[in-house]
Amino acid sequence: MSGHSHWSTIKRKKGAADAKKGAIFTRYAREIALAARNGGGDPSMNVSLELAIERARASNMPKDSIERAIKRGTGEDKDSAELLEITYEGYLGKGASAIIECVTENRNRTVADLRHILSRAGGDLASNGSVSWQFDRKAIFTVKSDGKNFDKAFEAALEAGADDVTEEDGYIEIVGAAEIFKDLHDSLANAGLKIEDAGLRMIPKQEVELDPDQTLAVLRIITALEESDDVQNVYTNLKYTDEDLEKLEED
Repeated sequence: MSGHSHWSTIKRKKGAADAKKGAIFTRYAREIALAARNGGGDPSMNVSLELAIERARASNMPKDSIERAIKRGTGEDKDSAELLEITYEGYLGKGASAIIECVTENRNRTVADLRHILSRAGGDLASNGSVSWQFDRKAIFTVKSDGKNFDKAFEAALEAGADDVTEEDGYIEIVGAAEIFKDLHDSLANAGLKIEDAGLRMIPKQEVELDPDQTLAVLRIITALEESDDVQNVYTNLKYTDEDLEKLEED
């Protein structure tokens, strides 16, 4: 299960980059709206909504923006267009592939944008199922280690039936089956651990390792996909390092 803590490290860096680009509030608003639509507008009764609101607040998203997003999700805001959740599968070239989770008001616009990004790099959208079989859907939680939380996190994770617990760069990551998401959340919370991040993620069963130039080329495609307005998450089977990301930032 190595690489999951690395994934969280990448996600934190990506979150900082999104904030700089001003895109983070849009992503959080969609996440909050979808969580409210799927589980109701009361965060005390909806774990996904509670966590989405906490992340938004940590990024200083205005309170009224959070409230509008909740109302959009519950249907109280009649003026907003319906949000569609669509997952696409794609080939990135060089043997790498991706699952692209989108939230959009216009399906045709989204698919045209994705095709354009992928085709420029020699990739393409894939038919349903041709990529997803390479991934497992997992519940992933991250808490700060603070030098003393690992044992508490390990015990809480074990009690909930988690698959793996790792520690890296000051953070502890807990991975479990998607079906135990709420059990993991409750177990960690009951142990007094503050959850920094949580969600259902697509984790590759095997990673594709390319040479440095090819890795950088594929990372450029992933970055272009992530910068698309309708893209919420991109999961890839590409194996890459912090050094690869540093090279990408130098472009």
